[in-house]
Amino acid sequence: MYTIYGALGSPYSMKLRAVMRYRRITHIWQHGMTAQAAALANVKAPVIPVVEYPDGSFHNDSTPVVLDLEDKHTGRHIVPPRSGPAFLAHLIEDFADEWLTKAMFGYRWLAEVDQIQMSRWLAFDAAKGGGRDQSESFAEQFRARQVGRMAIVGCTEENFPLIEKSTRAILQALEEHVVNRHFLFGSRPSLAEFAIYGQLSQLGVDPTPQAMMRADYPYSFRWLAHIDDLSGIDGQWDNPDQPLAPVISVILGQIGRIYAPFLLANAAALAAGKDSFAFEAGGLPYSQGTFKYQARCLAELRHRYEGLDAEARQFVDPVLAAHDCLAFLQPS
Repeated sequence: MYTIYGALGSPYSMKLRAVMRYRRITHIWQHGMTAQAAALANVKAPVIPVVEYPDGSFHNDSTPVVLDLEDKHTGRHIVPPRSGPAFLAHLIEDFADEWLTKAMFGYRWLAEVDQIQMSRWLAFDAAKGGGRDQSESFAEQFRARQVGRMAIVGCTEENFPLIEKSTRAILQALEEHVVNRHFLFGSRPSLAEFAIYGQLSQLGVDPTPQAMMRADYPYSFRWLAHIDDLSGIDGQWDNPDQPLAPVISVILGQIGRIYAPFLLANAAALAAGKDSFAFEAGGLPYSQGTFKYQARCLAELRHRYEGLDAEARQFVDPVLAAHDCLAFLQPS
């Protein structure tokens, strides 16, 4: 029995819970401030979700946990068995976790209507009672803290046009894809879909992006409810000779045009000892503080690419090159 200490307002908690539901891994869902505080005392980085394993150990950071579960549990795996598609799934997952999350954060904390409703809802979730006055007092404190972090994580008014443009591109591609089939690499889900779902699950709740999704991307909006619990889904991976779905090309295009320059600019700034970086994509500006974690993401992607065999390279290199995703994976 696993226990997930998470939150409904946490995209990575929703991602991990959806993975466990699909994989039929028995678990308990625990949320609320008291449960989270107790779990966070057992991990180094104070971030949720925290997962308590059956052996009593505690782990967090959704991607390492998901991959550890891949090793520990057989059947219903979410990493495609062929190394080429598996690499693309890892790349898309990383993009969702580290770039699409900026849409989640920006939509939630830029506009006052979202700040007010979501700070109150998140406080309500955390307290699970205690009275409206106490909940709304905590909500204002939490709102001030999150809004104060906007510039640090790059979710500013100046940056948001680029963030929103890339988010809408992903949503439009999903809108055209999910009416034909729900998944990217076959008739069963991969870790890529769960990562995308984690971030979009929040856009499907917050006032401004929910209205946008309902109006412009209604099938993508409804798709979120399906990904939330796929425990009844069985399916197959695509055959080796089956072409990649167009939605994958769109996502890779966004990675090549925006996420790759973002990762490279962050890594270069860190190497130069700078505390911030800036770049442009499609004529739109972007700047934020440097983060060591994103440098680790770049290093991990390069390590995964370096480990691909000749057959996998033959599969991924043309599609990566076509979308400007190949050069940033080859540091030489």
